[in-house]
Amino acid sequence: MMQFRHTRENLDRFIPNRSAMDFDFAHYMLTEGRKGKENKKGVVSSLSKEAYLKLLAETFNMNHTHILAFKNKPPTPVELIPHQFYSSVHQSKPSKPLRHIPQTSEKTLDAPDIIDDYCLNLMDWGSSNVLALALENTVYLWDASNGSTSELVTVDDEDGPVTSVSWAADGQHIAIGLNSSSVQLWDSTAIDSEDFERWPPITCRFSRLEKPHPYNWGNGRTPARGCGLKWSASGQQLASGGNDNLLYIWDMSMASMHSRSQWLHKLEDHSAAVRALAWCPFQHNLLASGGGGSDCCIKFWDTHTGACLDSVDTGSQVCALLWNKNERELLSSHGSTQNQLTLWKYPSLVRIAELTGHTSRVLFMDQSPDGHTVATAAGDETLRFWNAFGAPEMKKDAPKAEQPRPFPHIRQIR
Repeated sequence: MMQFRHTRENLDRFIPNRSAMDFDFAHYMLTEGRKGKENKKGVVSSLSKEAYLKLLAETFNMNHTHILAFKNKPPTPVELIPHQFYSSVHQSKPSKPLRHIPQTSEKTLDAPDIIDDYCLNLMDWGSSNVLALALENTVYLWDASNGSTSELVTVDDEDGPVTSVSWAADGQHIAIGLNSSSVQLWDSTAIDSEDFERWPPITCRFSRLEKPHPYNWGNGRTPARGCGLKWSASGQQLASGGNDNLLYIWDMSMASMHSRSQWLHKLEDHSAAVRALAWCPFQHNLLASGGGGSDCCIKFWDTHTGACLDSVDTGSQVCALLWNKNERELLSSHGSTQNQLTLWKYPSLVRIAELTGHTSRVLFMDQSPDGHTVATAAGDETLRFWNAFGAPEMKKDAPKAEQPRPFPHIRQIR
């Protein structure tokens, strides 16, 4: 007896294929469906009702009119990749939870007689977790570990006021710049010792330059004051900004007293004084700079080529900049009218948060050694501490190897 395979070629177009038919739907169309059509005669239905019935038919697959099927059902598509593997590959990574950024400061301290000058640098947070703050002729040290405050030095009126403070990398020695063009180097650990009164600080005095210099004089005719200085993390490059609206990039390889132009790049894109400078911690040749009141822009530079990579208009005077050590974020402090701190996402430059509380422009800003807390000081004579960057992620310690006990062959007696 000859056997026929069920293929497309040997199907008869006049004999229905029972395996491809929906008998429940066929029974409905032959009975209830016919009744519905008879009931509709002479009844004018609304457009909305007709649309509803059409949508209902499409939803329940009732829009086909054929009862008998003369073709096989289409074969089930073959999965090239098993479903379990496909779902595991395309499973989205768990999104990092958004951290809470408090809109107000955590702590506020008094900073009486702080000088509101755009060209001074009166605050620095050292690696030993001690914050130095200059108030007129006196430098104070605030220990963040226990909250204690001590006085480092008070200079004479003929040398003061203090114009800048900066910690050395060791967190022990601190340099103090004075209005008399002298710099003092102090050992902060000797404050409570007997040697503090016996040994004076190291003092260097610098004479004022008489010839034009790019950092001290703008075009040789108009005096220009230096507003910002910042070394890169490697110590290879130095960025300097002044109230002549210029930003210079200096490189140690070009430091030669015989060269007329010793800078690597002279950047002229800002239209106001350049005070705010910050080197990126995760990209060594990336520098952020901020302009004054008539500029209001934060610009990002490639210090190798001198190219401006991006710029954002903040809408107010940029006083200071600070990179987050743990995330790709930049914090900027501003002047009028809000005197706010603005947190930016980099490189999208989207505003994440704005922190307010100061009533005067926020000239001074620094962060703790762990990158958790941000300190700001302003002309409103307050020193504020903010949880702007969030707590850093704690690294899990590797499990310690179990120490072999003496005499392992002897059983322990409980």
